[in-house]
Amino acid sequence: MEWFTADGYWLSRLIFQRSLAAVYLVAFVAAALQFRALIGSRGMLPVPDLLSRTSWRAAPGLFRLHYSDRFFALVAWTGAAVSLALLAGADAHVPLGAAMALWAVPWVLYLSIVQVGQVWYGFGWESLLLETGFLAVFLGNGDTAAPVLVLWLLRWLLFRVEFGAGLIKIRGDECWRRLTCLDFHHETQPMPGPLSWFFHRLPKPAHRMEVAANHLTQLVVPFLLFTPQPVASFAAGLMVVTQLWLVLSGNFAWLNWLTVVLALAAIDWSLIAGPAPAQPGSPLWYEVVVIAVTVLVLALSYRPARNLVSRRQVMNRSFDPLHLVNTYGAFGSISRMRLEVVVEGTGEAVIHEGTRWIEYGFRGKPGDPRRLPRQFAPYHLRLDWLMWFAALSPAYARPWFGPFVERLLRNDRDTLRLLRHNPFPDGPPAHIRARVFHYRYTDWRELRATGCWWDRTYVRDFMRPVARPVPLRPGPTPEKGDGRR
Repeated sequence: MEWFTADGYWLSRLIFQRSLAAVYLVAFVAAALQFRALIGSRGMLPVPDLLSRTSWRAAPGLFRLHYSDRFFALVAWTGAAVSLALLAGADAHVPLGAAMALWAVPWVLYLSIVQVGQVWYGFGWESLLLETGFLAVFLGNGDTAAPVLVLWLLRWLLFRVEFGAGLIKIRGDECWRRLTCLDFHHETQPMPGPLSWFFHRLPKPAHRMEVAANHLTQLVVPFLLFTPQPVASFAAGLMVVTQLWLVLSGNFAWLNWLTVVLALAAIDWSLIAGPAPAQPGSPLWYEVVVIAVTVLVLALSYRPARNLVSRRQVMNRSFDPLHLVNTYGAFGSISRMRLEVVVEGTGEAVIHEGTRWIEYGFRGKPGDPRRLPRQFAPYHLRLDWLMWFAALSPAYARPWFGPFVERLLRNDRDTLRLLRHNPFPDGPPAHIRARVFHYRYTDWRELRATGCWWDRTYVRDFMRPVARPVPLRPGPTPEKGDGRR
């Protein structure tokens, strides 16, 4: 069928596939390096406990068949190895069916990880990676031209990501409608980057322009994805520029990078690279499979599409257990004040008024006021992100904060690897406490005078001093927040 393929998109497919493989690689490496402390057999929220109280139907995956920390590590590192092979172009050197199977491997492996990740994997970009990865299985390789149906499904996904994020803002916090949200956002976002301080200090008219440009890109430009070329390429290019602006201004794991990957697939690179090389026609079995998948995705799109037009729009929600078609969005509301939970320990057996408390340092979240935030995205620091939610409400931390503190009190090696430094290298602390501080960016004058990027003020206790044994009080999480399902 001549209509089935888009010959001019051979380079678009190639760029998309290699870029997606890079995102997969980062996701699998992050899972392999962090899982033991978070969800391992002796972690804060152990996978075996989850499996014992949930059903296969609710969260299917490989770990329903078997779980051990060694097996999880095997799954994660296998996913990283396959992603690296795809990044190197392994799918181009095998037959079409084998290439599809190769792309299915990281999708199955990462789906299995997300299904047992619990609150640590409760972010919209997990579903976005799975939905994108599922569609990538059916893009084929050099044995056939890119299937136009899958290319349109990728644009439909990009449309939902951008348009959903734009609608949740307009319907949510009034500061988005007043163009004032960026007066706060660069300071209060979950994990600032090294340039966030400078973005925050831009003149307020520049912040108004940022918000207005964001509304244009998310509420108007997405419709242009479905117009003829070169207009669709121009629309996708605007989205790339917007996402790279967000990359510079903060740390949002691979959310922005994966959105860029989707936008790159919508660009007709033949406008730059010239005519496509000759490609063979598609086999009948492949056309049947792609058409069937298209029908499936369109059928599953009903609920996400209905959510988009609903006044009660929700964001970052999966409507099926395999995360095939989801709804997205971020920052429907903006915090006006940055609160941070500061965790401290002491080696003194008896606490008194003069007790010396030493602060634990986290890799990404603000702590030491003199420390400029670092760039970590697309790598995802899961503990640091959940600490931001904990500061918003202790209810977010109820399932895992007690186990976290318990592991600090015994200098658990895997837990300490999640932190920037351990202030008690010679032995575990006698007590741990946590306090909430109000953080605000200093201005230019304060920065020059003190060398501090942040000014912080004590607000309240988050957890009074505790020693072993630590009472564990697991409980339900509250309603989902920005960036989370």
